[in-house]
Amino acid sequence: MSIELLLLYLLLPVAAYSGWRIGRRKQNPIPAQKSNVFSAEYFTGLNFLLNEQPDKAVDVFIKMLEVDSETVETHLALGNLFRRRGEGDRAIRIHQNLIARPTLSKEQRAQALFELGNDYMRAGFLDRAENLFLELIEGKSHKIEALNHLLDIYQQEQDWEKAIVTAKKIEANTGVHTGAVAAHFCCELAAHAQAAGETRQAVKTLKRALANDKGCVRANILLGHIEKENHNYKGAIKVFRQIEQQDPVYLSEVLGAMYECHQALGTLAEYERYLHRIQGKYEGVSVVLFLAELTRLRYGEEEAAYKIIEALRKRPSIKGLHRLIELNLVGSEGAVRENLLILQDLTSKLLQDNSVYKCQNCGFKAKTLHWKCPTCKTWGSIKPIVGVEGE
Repeated sequence: MSIELLLLYLLLPVAAYSGWRIGRRKQNPIPAQKSNVFSAEYFTGLNFLLNEQPDKAVDVFIKMLEVDSETVETHLALGNLFRRRGEGDRAIRIHQNLIARPTLSKEQRAQALFELGNDYMRAGFLDRAENLFLELIEGKSHKIEALNHLLDIYQQEQDWEKAIVTAKKIEANTGVHTGAVAAHFCCELAAHAQAAGETRQAVKTLKRALANDKGCVRANILLGHIEKENHNYKGAIKVFRQIEQQDPVYLSEVLGAMYECHQALGTLAEYERYLHRIQGKYEGVSVVLFLAELTRLRYGEEEAAYKIIEALRKRPSIKGLHRLIELNLVGSEGAVRENLLILQDLTSKLLQDNSVYKCQNCGFKAKTLHWKCPTCKTWGSIKPIVGVEGE
């Protein structure tokens, strides 16, 4: 039996009972007229059903359902069923009809408002949904659910200031720490400010992000790049190094920028000492590759290749193998060079095709770093993959 027919069979006795109750309650001279009207509507609905016109039948039976304290739950259930089936117009109509009734209790009205807000969200009417949820947070009923929906709306609309305020309200009402999420909202604001050329505002907002969450790696990545672009290389290095304490897996995102900063300052020896120090903390191949590059600058390709070979024996890596092939191509000739070019082409394709980031929450993989997972919508859950195919 289809869900439409099941719904209709459930509606039939409810509608009939509603009509019986109308007749019982109406103590006036025209009960027979009411009964006749009910009968006409009832059999009209049956006729639509028997003629395989379930849409029209549903509309008729919904109109027959009288709204009172005993049928509110039925209306709510029907509206929710329509919303789940993707029939947003019907769900909205049912819940709007409920809200218009003056006989609803405070709790029933709040429930109807909440469901109507869900209808609007599902239909994409975010401004209407926002107004309803704002009304709900003024009371006690559905306050937390309404705040969470508002947070979702503001993220969809990219209204990050309102999102920050709402996140703080959720924390105040639930005790759940929302500082990490609020920090990402600040980073979104900072990214927009930086794109608009408002560097001072971007820096101010990134410091606000770190005030919300001192472990916000994203804020220090952005802040470090701003300092580097402003030629404050020492300041950039200082900021980048803080990532080691926050989450060292993200160091691969800044090691290149740190190399450029030290190169500009003429302090590559200091950078080499830093790489040796963090090598035990960071398991990725990037540290090895930069150490090999520093070795190449001083001693040549052969010594750099040897350093990579030592690392690959302990921890195989496509990135490491690719760089090793590049080093061995220098000065190679004949068949050896041809074979190395074939291997280089193979590793290049593998690096292009492989995902190097993975969501720790849902397993989503990507080739570029997303600060919000496109699949599970979690902030800060995507990290560089450490292993043969990644770091």
